[in-house]
Amino acid sequence: MKLLIVTQYFPPEIGAPQNRLFELAVRLQNSGVDVTVITAMPNYPQMVIHKEYVGKKYAFEKIGEIKVHRTSIYVSQNKSIISRLRNYFSFVWSSYFTGSKKVDDKYDFVLCESPPLFLGISAYKIAKKKKAKFIFNVSDLWPESAEKMEIVTNKFFLKLATKLEEFLYKKSDLITGQTQGIVANIQTRFPQKNVYWLPNGVDLNYFQPSKDKNTQWRKDNDFKSYDVLFFYGGILGYAQGLETILHAAHKISNHKAKFIFMGSGPEKDKLIQIKNQLSLVNVFFFDAVSKAEMPEILNSIDAAIIPLKKLDLFKGAIPSKIFEALAMEIPLVLGVDGEARELFIEKGNCGLYFEPENVQELQEAIQKILDEPQLMETFGSNGRKFADQHFNRNNIANAFKVELEKLNVTD
Repeated sequence: MKLLIVTQYFPPEIGAPQNRLFELAVRLQNSGVDVTVITAMPNYPQMVIHKEYVGKKYAFEKIGEIKVHRTSIYVSQNKSIISRLRNYFSFVWSSYFTGSKKVDDKYDFVLCESPPLFLGISAYKIAKKKKAKFIFNVSDLWPESAEKMEIVTNKFFLKLATKLEEFLYKKSDLITGQTQGIVANIQTRFPQKNVYWLPNGVDLNYFQPSKDKNTQWRKDNDFKSYDVLFFYGGILGYAQGLETILHAAHKISNHKAKFIFMGSGPEKDKLIQIKNQLSLVNVFFFDAVSKAEMPEILNSIDAAIIPLKKLDLFKGAIPSKIFEALAMEIPLVLGVDGEARELFIEKGNCGLYFEPENVQELQEAIQKILDEPQLMETFGSNGRKFADQHFNRNNIANAFKVELEKLNVTD
């Protein structure tokens, strides 16, 4: 079997879709699937082309055995909707050109990562040209999420985007969704379509917990062995409502509690400003790091705070950072209602829940962990077991290969 993945995001970039797609590609390749990737010149999330790719319109490389075709993309740190659209559509064009001219003529499947939704135009046309079956992978219900978060407000544009979304679903031979909520949403609207849950997961061999939290990373950053480190790692964006953590940190009087933000994003400057306004000496900001550095950092922390804003849209969301925390036996302080709460709090007993954007409930959850440290060990142990049972990347890839084999024999 030959699979072509079309995605705007791929390593060496850091992020959830990058990691998820790469880990899936590696496992499929190892199981005998011939995997090729069309992606953009690395730039995310800083929105700056990585120096080794500057000036290139096309580059070919291999990551392990995976063939990777990189192509040009318009990049700007301007956050206007015009700049964002230029970014998306520049890759729509260049990815189609590369798919048409640079890669093999024969594939069994073309898998498109969405968002960005517009990339489906390129991927569908490539699939049609190569007579391959079209798989549309949905990690976010766009444009619904953009509308509800008021990122896009133009009604005409939203209507066009909705028409495109519906077109791509109808043309797909298989639709895959990252969460059960996404799958249910699409299945309800398009009951005749084949929709498959392709969850995120974690490599439990790579993320191995240690009982010793007094790591070199702690020492290098002047954290004491008795400090209790509450950690948020990921995009510092609009969706997360991260100011809730800052206001809860302001209310915590226990000097052992330290709050760490690691990452970059559009809200970082605002969050640092709030920290300074509140004179928070217990809050620390760090830049994003490579995947290779994450196991030691996660071994250094005591609890992971994982929030999203209080929107019905996010009741079907599962932030990817959950899985690494589970694998490292880190208890969750989860501010995500719906599917994530049901899975990881009610079913898995992997941590404590607080209502999204509720400062008081977050403060109480933090205080409970500070007052009852044995909870951390219980939640952590439960978390790794739950991840192994339900979100082991090896099992996810094996099951998806079976789905591909079934799809391959259908007309």
